[in-house]
Amino acid sequence: MTTLGTATASPGEADIGRLPVGEARDGSDVGLPVAVINGRRDGKTLFVQAVSDGDELNGLGVIRRVVPQLDPDEIAGEILIVGIANYYGFLVGEHRNPIDDTKLNRTFPGNESGTASERIAAAIFEAVTRSDLALDLHQGSTSCMINETRVRCGSRHRLHRDCLELAKVFGCGYILDLKGPDGQLARAGPDEGVPTIDPELGGAVGWDETSIQKGVKGVFNVLYHYGFLDGEVTTAPQTRASNFEQYGSPAGGLVSFEFDLGDDVERGDTIFTVTDPFGTVKADVTADSDGIFWRHRRLPQVATGEYVCSVGTTIDEY
Repeated sequence: MTTLGTATASPGEADIGRLPVGEARDGSDVGLPVAVINGRRDGKTLFVQAVSDGDELNGLGVIRRVVPQLDPDEIAGEILIVGIANYYGFLVGEHRNPIDDTKLNRTFPGNESGTASERIAAAIFEAVTRSDLALDLHQGSTSCMINETRVRCGSRHRLHRDCLELAKVFGCGYILDLKGPDGQLARAGPDEGVPTIDPELGGAVGWDETSIQKGVKGVFNVLYHYGFLDGEVTTAPQTRASNFEQYGSPAGGLVSFEFDLGDDVERGDTIFTVTDPFGTVKADVTADSDGIFWRHRRLPQVATGEYVCSVGTTIDEY
């Protein structure tokens, strides 16, 4: 028998339910939507979650496509799914949890007696620690970015190679291999012996079909490679960046980019220009290092010092 919240499934069964995380301001129960797929055969356990940030919807689009395709009779092992992690943020379309003004993906492993976000994180993390692998599906929120998979445990972590392998199997094409902030699930999971990655499925607020399809393919890559489903997947080399250079605007105005996402950038190349409303150039900003044009703001208007774009650096293939 496999249980996650109120979802319970015997071998060869699937179920959906709610994972209790507290009460809302009106005293009603709050539960995260969850699903359990318990395979007919023995195998590993995979944990998958989406919407840790309340306005990042592409991961939910992936789960919505993947779950109806999973037949417990064909699966070896168990799959535990949290469809909407930041429930309060999702309801109002906000990145942070509005109940405690906290970014949920900075609160793992959580605290059963803590803030609203810490309680959610603790309930989720109990399921993570029962798993052999974990996928935390994200997207670039309000920025436009390439499809990438993030390995956040740090290069000296004992599970670094396992996390890299999981990222390679997921197969977004790009890997950011850079230690993340404390409290990220992709940091906390490996500390408990669970290889965990953070696929960032595109960027900008919305529901992007191309990135959703890439995420669906990534989840099935994992299911095949780790034996949940019969079949094979061929892993391809991924372009890996081990650092970011972020660029702000030296002047206020409107930004024009000289590169598309994923383009190679050489040191000294002009990466963006700032003009006034009438097209007069106020500033040209050049790259400090060679790299890949990784991420940029969605809207063109900027104030002095405001974030504009990022270049992935220290590039190799993995």
